[in-house]
Amino acid sequence: MSDTPKATYNRVMLKISGEALMGDQGFGLHPPTVERIAREVKSVHDMGVEICMVIGGGNIFRGLQGSAQGMERTTADYMGMLATVMNALAVQSALEAEGIHTRVISAITMNEVAEPYIRRRAVRHLEKKRVCIFAAGTGNPYFTTDTAATLRASEMSCEAIFKGTKVDGVYDKDPIKHADAKRYETVSYDDVLAKRLGVMDASAIALARDNNLPIIVFSLDEPGGFKGILAGEGTYTRVQG
Repeated sequence: MSDTPKATYNRVMLKISGEALMGDQGFGLHPPTVERIAREVKSVHDMGVEICMVIGGGNIFRGLQGSAQGMERTTADYMGMLATVMNALAVQSALEAEGIHTRVISAITMNEVAEPYIRRRAVRHLEKKRVCIFAAGTGNPYFTTDTAATLRASEMSCEAIFKGTKVDGVYDKDPIKHADAKRYETVSYDDVLAKRLGVMDASAIALARDNNLPIIVFSLDEPGGFKGILAGEGTYTRVQG
């Protein structure tokens, strides 16, 4: 009899920032960190959970920063989308090294390196227990990878979005700067927007609210944290209606 705990969700979206892949470096990819995240994903995959992923590109290029430095915003955003494809390929390589079949699905057509986004095909990959990494955001400038994650989670009928961060939930103020910061167990979408709690951008929160899609904010730096929450344990904040 297996001692693997039963997961509380059947299909989830894992959203992580590009910065999560750079470890203690100030830029780029840190292979040991990428491999550690891949092991975290594998531990949840081994529970039978169907996993979608969206990874940011801020460790390589961030569109808003490029725009702030004088680059045309649309061009800068497309460069940021390409950065997410690079990160997706890195995570795909790490997952496949762990024996997990993975597909990188890009919102921008680049057939030589990734599949184009076709909803029914992506759903079929999930049903076959392949991890689907959605890259290149929504394929449109002015939209963040937070919005892309919420959009794809809605399209894939995910039961929750798991937002991996540096801290173990949503706080009323920055817990790194303020020792008296208090963590929310649960918080409403409207409070996240009204109090500007910084969980995700406003478009992503509004889309999650409109589709009644809960957001679980947890620490990606906590070993076993992703699996623990899927097993009904651990520390996190749940954003819901």
